[in-house]
Amino acid sequence: MTGTEAPTLSAYERIGGAPAVTETVERFYRRLLDDPELSGFFADTDLAILKRHQVALISQVLDGPKSYEGRELAEAHRGMGITAGQFEAVGAHLVAVLNELEVPQDIIEAVVKVLASVAPDVIGTDD
Repeated sequence: MTGTEAPTLSAYERIGGAPAVTETVERFYRRLLDDPELSGFFADTDLAILKRHQVALISQVLDGPKSYEGRELAEAHRGMGITAGQFEAVGAHLVAVLNELEVPQDIIEAVVKVLASVAPDVIGTDD
């Protein structure tokens, strides 16, 4: 390795940093709120707070400077009765937004792996 090689960019930097993550979250929630199967989950929710948490969570997943400091995912979703199909629909909306924004495929695949890893914490098993 020579001293002239450029440093490797994080996924966060590769997609455009904070503005790209913010746009991702805005489009993502627009899609969720337009989905009749999912919109009910957000009826009594402070969307501004939820979006801030989502920006931090996505930033963390993409090795960005923000890190998620909200409740554990299992605690935050406990009692919501989220089905595997609903979880998959949410993931599909996120992937669709990432594709719309022309996020590189390797980053999308990494996000999908994270979604799969957190599925047990979100899907309702106690309902």
